[in-house]
Amino acid sequence: MRHAFGLLLGVLLTPALLYGAAWGYAQAGQSFDGAGGQITDDTRIYGAFALLAAVGLVTGVIVIARWASPLVSLVPALTLLGLTVLFLVDPGWALGLPSRVPPAGDLDFGLRMLLGSGVYALLGFALLAPTWAPRRWGGEHLDEEPLPAGYSTAGR
Repeated sequence: MRHAFGLLLGVLLTPALLYGAAWGYAQAGQSFDGAGGQITDDTRIYGAFALLAAVGLVTGVIVIARWASPLVSLVPALTLLGLTVLFLVDPGWALGLPSRVPPAGDLDFGLRMLLGSGVYALLGFALLAPTWAPRRWGGEHLDEEPLPAGYSTAGR
């Protein structure tokens, strides 16, 4: 049951991570002037950074959560790494993919830039690492050491 919930949560988190990071990146890029060295839209950049921080926080929780099934991080990791491999094999098709899925606009720009810059590969590998921890695949009591015969847990 834990892994079924993990799979469902991974499927739901994948577009949230993809679109959240892409939209935050696009909005942050539009709210400052890099050549002039100044922020042009305070409200937009604070909102963009808040969204990027939320994506980072969710990613961090997924990576370190001992209670979570490894499928919570494996599904987004494989999606991000698959998109990166697709980009390396056929960049034109991969960069055209955002225009084929809704919504369009600034989000497409963010998806293309994060894919082409390797940020999704970085995020994919960070999410892939916790799937190798054996305690994530087992039950909740894997981290407890077995007691020798004749000892009880009453004194703990």
